[in-house]
Amino acid sequence: MGTYLGHLVLYVRNLQNSLKFYRDLLGLEVVAEVFAGKAAALTSGRTHHELLLIEVGDAPGPMEGRRLGLYHIGWCIGDSDEELREMRQRCISSGVKIVGMSDHTITHSLYVLDPDGNENELYTDVADCDWKNDTSWVENPVKPLHL
Repeated sequence: MGTYLGHLVLYVRNLQNSLKFYRDLLGLEVVAEVFAGKAAALTSGRTHHELLLIEVGDAPGPMEGRRLGLYHIGWCIGDSDEELREMRQRCISSGVKIVGMSDHTITHSLYVLDPDGNENELYTDVADCDWKNDTSWVENPVKPLHL
């Protein structure tokens, strides 16, 4: 099977606010609430859990600008621009801040912030991009995305 990213753990200020983002907006399913309701494991259905959220209360959030550490989390949300348009509208309707939209040749992406300021890339793969056999996409500049 080889190595792959199995799951990510985030400390969050308020578990219920984070669940509104990751469960209600992105569509992940809660498979377990643990630590007396202060943590939740979520899955897309691919594995037992891709995300674990642990509530820690008020604490400093992600640093902005040039820094070391996590830049963003990428979530594949479908395989068409129509699904990306629908997600953009869901974000707008939910008051989720969209901080960017990009055409990466292999993906079309929205960038949004979760309730704690963690950046999430919501993307769809571009169907006709053969990334396995043609790696020229790596050298292509990032372009603005027009949905």
